[in-house]
Amino acid sequence: MKKYCDFLVIGSGIAGLSYAIKVAEYGKVIILSKALINETNTQYAQGGIAAVTEKYDSYDKHIEDTINAGAGLSDKQVVDIVVKEGRERIKELISWGAKFDKSSATNYDLAKEGGHSENRIFHHKDNTGFEVQRALVEEVKNHNNISVLENHYAIDLITQHHLGELVTSKSKNVECYGAYALNMNNNHIITIVAKTTFIATGGIGNIYQTSTNPTIATGDGIAMAFRAKARIENMEFVQFHPTSLYNPGERPSFLITEALRGDGAILKTKAGRKFMKKYDERGSLAPRDIVARAIDNEMKNSGDEFVYLDATKIPKERLEEHFPNIIKKCESIGIDISKEYIPVVPAAHYLCGGIKVNLKSETTIKYLYAAGESTSTGLHGANRLASNSLLEAIVFSNFAFQNSIKAIKNIEFRKGIPEWNDDGTSLSEEMILITQAMKELQQIMSNYVGIVRSNLRLKRALDRLQILFSETEDLFKKSVVTKDICELRNSINISYLIIKMAKLRKESIGLHFTIDYPSN
Repeated sequence: MKKYCDFLVIGSGIAGLSYAIKVAEYGKVIILSKALINETNTQYAQGGIAAVTEKYDSYDKHIEDTINAGAGLSDKQVVDIVVKEGRERIKELISWGAKFDKSSATNYDLAKEGGHSENRIFHHKDNTGFEVQRALVEEVKNHNNISVLENHYAIDLITQHHLGELVTSKSKNVECYGAYALNMNNNHIITIVAKTTFIATGGIGNIYQTSTNPTIATGDGIAMAFRAKARIENMEFVQFHPTSLYNPGERPSFLITEALRGDGAILKTKAGRKFMKKYDERGSLAPRDIVARAIDNEMKNSGDEFVYLDATKIPKERLEEHFPNIIKKCESIGIDISKEYIPVVPAAHYLCGGIKVNLKSETTIKYLYAAGESTSTGLHGANRLASNSLLEAIVFSNFAFQNSIKAIKNIEFRKGIPEWNDDGTSLSEEMILITQAMKELQQIMSNYVGIVRSNLRLKRALDRLQILFSETEDLFKKSVVTKDICELRNSINISYLIIKMAKLRKESIGLHFTIDYPSN
């Protein structure tokens, strides 16, 4: 079965939906959503969106904060452009119905998070992403030119390779013509032929045992682009959020927003001792990479399974007004955060690398655009500044919109696209092989490629991964396509990229910390 569209959007978070809303004025849009349209990384973003809008703040301050957090590896031109776009993109979200908290009828209640020198975070209580997702979904559903295919899993991008043309690893002329997608409602594979394709598939958190990401975050877009020979970079920079709720067995881990520390919450050891000042003069408001390593070090030195976040000095009415979901979640496991400490641990949270894109949101593959967490734009460098992720996503989705509507005027549908070939495959009866392989992968990545790394750990991880890769590719070729086998395959591709790039970086910088090359 074939479907045709002008704009194919893979992913339904802030990047994908904001792009779809705009390009829908210029052609037919199909959105592929792996689960329901609102089950995205965006929905789980608690903190907010950073943007300079007040006189006491300045672009220069936000730019400096971003570059400092990125350990000097950010692209200064990209940082400058993204920061200066923030005000307009916030206005756009508000025009689509997103409601941010106000301190008065005319003033927004701007929060402050780790690494920021000023209060500049637009937020909606402690579930900003949920509010943004709600507004965008409503806007999408009211547009007649947008078709949303929920529970549709993108398997692979369609390139010349699928037409029998030779595409080598050094090819500079790879073109994308759409994607093959699994309809999980009936297990049929459809062929979507598109003039342009936009990847907005979010992060990779679920290659780790503990993650704040929803379970759909398996790096699908990056893995598909990698197999299609797009340039991928900076995959070694995996951000671990310092404070996820310690609640063994829960997946995803519940995020305790950095904004709570911005309001005065303090990190303490299990024995009740403050410890962050010995790692950084900014204390509990140091950038995430520093805080996560500090917590990791304290836990290893003490043997404790968690540290505490003390929010008891924050007025109860302030907690109730700004952090109702955290209060509710903690109460569900018997913790009153106005009187008791919150047990927290670091968890895989955000990828700062991904598919390389330029300032037009173009990838190295023709007719393929990308934005959001699946990309490497140059904004984050070696570490993302808090609340810059939603900003980056909406800014680069706007760049993709501006450039794809120009490009589409000269693009024709590629003819002769074949249907998915599943000859010789059969439904695997060995589901245990897939589930066990995924567990092994998560253990490998968590134990050897986590917050602290070494050459030996990376070598051990790669050796074990190569066995999983061989077994999984063999199973994929013989089996009928399912979401589980595709997720495993993509997760192995992503893990390989992280390990290979971590091995190549012979220094400790930002989110990549190795005991073999300690910081100066």
